[in-house]
Amino acid sequence: MKLNSPLFDRIRVKPADDRRHSRPTLQGCQWPGCAAEGTHKAPKGRHQEGQYWQYCLDHVREYNHSYNYFSGMTDDAVCAYQKDALTGHRPTWKMGAKGSRTPGPPPPGGAEGMRDPFGFTAEMGGAFHADRPVPDGRIVRTTERRALEVMGLEMSAGATEIKARYKELVKLHHPDANGGDRSSEDRLRSVIQAYNNLKQAGFC
Repeated sequence: MKLNSPLFDRIRVKPADDRRHSRPTLQGCQWPGCAAEGTHKAPKGRHQEGQYWQYCLDHVREYNHSYNYFSGMTDDAVCAYQKDALTGHRPTWKMGAKGSRTPGPPPPGGAEGMRDPFGFTAEMGGAFHADRPVPDGRIVRTTERRALEVMGLEMSAGATEIKARYKELVKLHHPDANGGDRSSEDRLRSVIQAYNNLKQAGFC
């Protein structure tokens, strides 16, 4: 084995003096009266995000035991902070509250000019109106809308149309009507579930 081989030199435990890196000097512990090295970082606190104290192990433990980010805040201020944290402390508005339009009567798309063809905002008490009519003036919620889509019906479908379509789909996908073939059983189950949802909602 060649002692001067670059491969052998790489696996040495103790590198040559010319390649030995000196250990970086550490800042001293910032705890008053402590002369140890500051090997650990500790956050300075609220309104000083990204700033840290440098403490030794013993003092960083002592600091962490007494650290309280919300120190000095009232209960209401803490609750407000926690609520803002849900949105990453970014401003939020109610749907349609930040919109603007020119003076005059609201356009046909809604109070602020927003089009809502599926009536999403109506489910949340919004002022916008759906472009499509709904049966008997009822609100077509997400569950009923999906049920109508499963059955291939429009949102304006009435009770008679829903029942007729249900019978048609059951006959089409039932194993007895397909010579015992069960390949469309999943489709049959989804149709039955959709019909039951519409029935519970009073659509048929």
